[in-house]
Amino acid sequence: TERAVAVAGGIIGGILLFVLIGITACLLWKKFCHLLSYEKLTSSVKTTNANAIFQDQSTSEIQLKSTSRSRSVPFIVPPTLHGRDWINLTNEEQVQEDSDPHMIPQSGPRSSFHSLAGAYVVGTINPELYKFPEDKSETDFPEGNIGRLWFSIEYEQESERLLVSLIKVRKLQPPADSCSPFVKIYLLPDERSYLQSKTKRKTLNPQFDENFVFQVSSKMLLQRTLKFLVYHVDKQKKHHLLGQVIFPLKNETLTDDNKLVIWRDLEKENLEPPSDYGDIQFSLSYNDYLGRLTVVVLRARGLKLQEESHAVSVYVKVSLMNHNKFIKSKKTAAVLGSPNPVYNETFSFKTDQTELDTASLSLSVLQSIKGEKTHLLGRVVVGPFMYTRGKELEHWNEMISKPKELVKRWHALCHST
Repeated sequence: TERAVAVAGGIIGGILLFVLIGITACLLWKKFCHLLSYEKLTSSVKTTNANAIFQDQSTSEIQLKSTSRSRSVPFIVPPTLHGRDWINLTNEEQVQEDSDPHMIPQSGPRSSFHSLAGAYVVGTINPELYKFPEDKSETDFPEGNIGRLWFSIEYEQESERLLVSLIKVRKLQPPADSCSPFVKIYLLPDERSYLQSKTKRKTLNPQFDENFVFQVSSKMLLQRTLKFLVYHVDKQKKHHLLGQVIFPLKNETLTDDNKLVIWRDLEKENLEPPSDYGDIQFSLSYNDYLGRLTVVVLRARGLKLQEESHAVSVYVKVSLMNHNKFIKSKKTAAVLGSPNPVYNETFSFKTDQTELDTASLSLSVLQSIKGEKTHLLGRVVVGPFMYTRGKELEHWNEMISKPKELVKRWHALCHST
């Protein structure tokens, strides 16, 4: 009996092993068949013989050479999309058309690259359209330009330091053939101390890349003005002023993470001695279409302050008159303790063109001290022949003859009413 049981167990075990082997073989076969399976294409792609391919490629090379003369880049449809339909347009362009998806595209120009054999050129891309805008600050110089200066500014709140980087100057106009420029930097109203750059030898386009630091509190920062003086050193070691840049800080947002890179055209310094009561510089413009008179109060110099201290504030009051009747007035912000304040503020007045023969502008420079009455430092009136003569009349007439253009001039202040 034991022998019969052993035989029966062996038979059953052999049957189970056979079944297990069969199941394993079946699973492996199905997996193998799945890897070899593919979806039959609904349409066959026509093949092209080698001679036709090389012929098309040579034709394409000629076409690409002709297009390369126009500096254009071919835009190519990959061979994987050749099962789509395209209709011919002008300039060898192709566009997809909603039609029978099983049609073969018509023969067209093909790429000469072997890796893209059979690809269709559907158009070209013009690289000129994708260039970054050109920086014209180094190429567009107005007529009469005497030079252009680049600098950057940044303010560190915690240490209360104003960081000024002098970058470069371009297109200097020296009095002699050679030029050895350097720059002095002031932080107005302090005109007694300055920082100076290195001298660059024999160049009209000096590259400085120098950093300077001014210590100034955050409360006083917006009252300050940067002044750059560009000088030329001649062979006798004499200094000649080539131009200046005046840059008020009051309109700038200066923070640790906001580094401003700025360029300004050089201006000629007014070499005439100040008048008895000082001078004021401003621009006039009239827009006849909008009926708008614009005044830009730029700066004053040589003011006779009653008391030179930070408690003294100086501002300019601009008044529009008509037939000597007051119409409207506007004021600049006050600048503290400086006989040479810088404003750069713009004001506009609504004035009809028919009123220009009877209208006038009065600019009064006023000094105020806390707890005391406002004191008039000087005044100037510009307008038509009815009210003015000399430079004031010339400024008004030039404004009218050059509509929409800012006309800038210096004027002497006086105390006449």
